[in-house]
Formats: sequence, C-alpha cells, structure tokens
Amino acid sequence: MRTEVKLSKRLERIASFVQPGSRVADIGTDHGYVPIWLVQKGVCPSALAMDVRKGPLERAEEHVEEVGLSGKIELRLSDGLAKLKAGEADTVVIAGMGGGLMQKILSGSPEFFEKNSCVVLQPQSEIEQFRRFLTEDGWCILEEDMVLEDGKYYPMMSVTKKETAMPLDNPYRNAKDIDFLYGAYLLKEGHPVLQDYLKREAQIYRELLEKLSAISDRPEIQKRIHEVEKKAEQTERAIQEMSK
Repeated sequence: MRTEVKLSKRLERIASFVQPGSRVADIGTDHGYVPIWLVQKGVCPSALAMDVRKGPLERAEEHVEEVGLSGKIELRLSDGLAKLKAGEADTVVIAGMGGGLMQKILSGSPEFFEKNSCVVLQPQSEIEQFRRFLTEDGWCILEEDMVLEDGKYYPMMSVTKKETAMPLDNPYRNAKDIDFLYGAYLLKEGHPVLQDYLKREAQIYRELLEKLSAISDRPEIQKRIHEVEKKAEQTERAIQEMSK
C-alpha cells in the first residue's frame, strides 16, 4: 500500500515555493521527503533527488520505493549540482545547509542558474552574509518566509537570475543592513514569526547587557558590550521598521 508522506512545517513551506508543473531537483535530499511530497501531491510530474552522501541517498531510495514512485523520482549521487545535466530541471531546492555551502553550490554552476527559472533556498547559518552574496552576485530574491518549528526559526526564500533587472518594487533594491540581517520582505510584510523572533532577541540582548555591565571593568568585556549593543540597536530598528 502506498503511504502519503507528511512533511514537517519547515519542509512543507519549502515545498510550497515550487511552482506546479516544475521539473524539480532536490539537492542534499536527505530522506527524499520533499520530492516525494511534490510528486504525490501532483505539483511535479517527476523529480530528481540528489545527495553527496550514500547513506542518506539509500534511505531516500527506500522511501521512494515504499510509496511506489521509483519510476518518477530518480536518485543520484552528486556533489551539489555536479551530476545534474542541462535541461533536467527548471527548479532547484537547496535546504538545510549552511549559507557558506549554499553559496559555493550557487557559485559553482553559473551557466546552469542563469538559465534556471527558480531556486528555493533555506540556509541554516550565515544568513546575513548569504543574503548579501545573493544580491551582489546578481540574484533577485523573489519571495521570503519564516517558520518556527521545535523552538527554531527557519528563514527561506526563492530566487532567480532569469530576470535581467530587479523590479522597482523589490525591497532589496535599496537594502539596509537590517534587510540583510532579517529579510527585507519579512520586514516589509511585518511577518508574525519574524516579529516573535525579534522580540525574543531583544529580550536576550537586554538580559545579556545587564550581566555584562556588572563585570564591565575588563577590556574584553567592554568590547563584548559594544558588540551586543550594536546587535540590540539593530534589533530595535527592525522592530520599529515593522511597526510603521
């Protein structure tokens, strides 16, 4: 009997960025749940599930066989996009990796991405630097979202290089430092999950500054206080931006 895959909140939101009818390649597929879900729901007629590690790919293959989709989901051992051929996919999903690794993958196949229509990204770290890289490297961030799952906050986005110019209403056109830190779309929309995250961060910085001020006689503590004050100021600016 075929079993319908149920995605976590994070993975389901990532999958929702994929446009119906797309030929999708999931890079770093892990258990293969996203491509399975996309094919089962009829969003994608077929999919490629790719991973650099044999273990996760074998587990993904088991799951694909369990739901009877071996003919529609191809599994492929690949370091990033190394084994993805031109024309095999028009949407790429890269989720659950550090921003630095994602940057390496995106930079490693410029010709592929210039022809590709959409890339769905969910970086786990270095998010401010990753957003800066995207805009500086000619990517257009089309959409952003953020979910809270099991106490962790996950920002995600869809991007493209297909457009020759960034639209005038794109919030990254004249981005500020807090836009790269927290997401220009999320700030503009007053996203409720980002609001929750910022309130939590503001409270953490207030408590930390209180503790540090009690031992502020050491030079290294003064330096740390300055760093935290800057973070606190950026957080407060973001909160004010969302309340406009």
